[in-house]
Amino acid sequence: MDKIIEKKTGWRAAFTKKALPWWLGALLLVFVIYLIARPNNKTLRVDKDTVTISSAVKGEFNDYIRISGRVQPMTTIQLSPQEGGIVEKILIEEGSPVKAGDAILILNNDNLDLQILVGSEMCIRDRENILRNTQIQMEQQKLDVRQNVLEYGMQVDRLRRAYEQQKALYEDKLIAKEEYLKAEEDYRLAKQKYDLMAERSKQDSLYRGTQIDRMEESLENMQLNMSMIRRRKSNLIVKAPIDGELGLLDVVLGQSIAAGTKIGQINSVGTYKVEAQIDEHYIDRVIAGLEATFERQGETYSTVIRKVYPEVRDGKFKADFKFDGEQPDNIRSGQTYYLNLQLGQPEEAVIIPRGTFYQKTGGKWIYVVNKEGTKAVKREIRIGRQNPQYYEVLEGLEPGEKVITSGYDTYGDSDVLVF
Repeated sequence: MDKIIEKKTGWRAAFTKKALPWWLGALLLVFVIYLIARPNNKTLRVDKDTVTISSAVKGEFNDYIRISGRVQPMTTIQLSPQEGGIVEKILIEEGSPVKAGDAILILNNDNLDLQILVGSEMCIRDRENILRNTQIQMEQQKLDVRQNVLEYGMQVDRLRRAYEQQKALYEDKLIAKEEYLKAEEDYRLAKQKYDLMAERSKQDSLYRGTQIDRMEESLENMQLNMSMIRRRKSNLIVKAPIDGELGLLDVVLGQSIAAGTKIGQINSVGTYKVEAQIDEHYIDRVIAGLEATFERQGETYSTVIRKVYPEVRDGKFKADFKFDGEQPDNIRSGQTYYLNLQLGQPEEAVIIPRGTFYQKTGGKWIYVVNKEGTKAVKREIRIGRQNPQYYEVLEGLEPGEKVITSGYDTYGDSDVLVF
């Protein structure tokens, strides 16, 4: 018997297997339309009383920054011993005034004492006595040799005369040839001995001179060494090189100190500078000659940058300020002054108060409050210069608009804040 197939009608016909692909396609289309049409802004509700709302205004932007600096002496001399030793006495305490040549501390060096003992004055005097006695002896020997040469020279003259007489008699055939030859031999032998004696006297004189020179040189070296050792000994007393103030003395009794080690410093008094650390953000704008002012005890003092150091450490660079005019009466090394450093001339600009929002945004965007004051919307801006009170807004805000300048840490990536 054939099975009769019932034809579905109405809503039941819409959910047949043949219609299923059409339904899936329709659902997909609706989902895509939803994704395109849905709002992208992420909204967060916040308590209006917990935020700081400020106004953007058109006003004078004073281009300065506030920095802190420490007072330092204009001239500082490092204090280092020329000779190493152990700290035996500390004569002047840190912070005391000093005059050039004042003894600050005394070191002890047993090795130098031993060298002085080995090359003592007594040893030098002994050498001087030996040299003096040697000179006397050699001078006496020199005189004796000269006397011998003179006496032998006279003998040679006598033998020469005798030889000449015998020669004349022999030529007149008055004496035998043997007597003549004997006189000639005696004269020539004496002449040779005299020449040898004269040469020996000359060589002895040169030798004695050389020996004396060596002894004198040796004595001079001993005296020079002793003088150097005594000078090194005197260097164990560390003295102030200039008039000033003992600004630092980093030693204790019994401490062993090597020659050349920095143990302190002498600060010149009367002229000071202010040494400041400045954020590297301003390194291209801070140059020598810029002015800075600070207030102390109701008085305003002016300074000028004398030197900018190029090295950056921990995000800061150093600059030295000299006083342009009077210094505070009670100025002391180590004091901290807060300076207003003028970077440029005041100019008209759109400005907003400084706030902690900058830490989150870096000045690239800000929440702008609508006119009704019911919500704040994220907007891109561009901030230029800044001073301790205001940011200069270059783009993105108009005078009269209100913005949130408090911190954004709890807002996440919300685009809209609703009050």
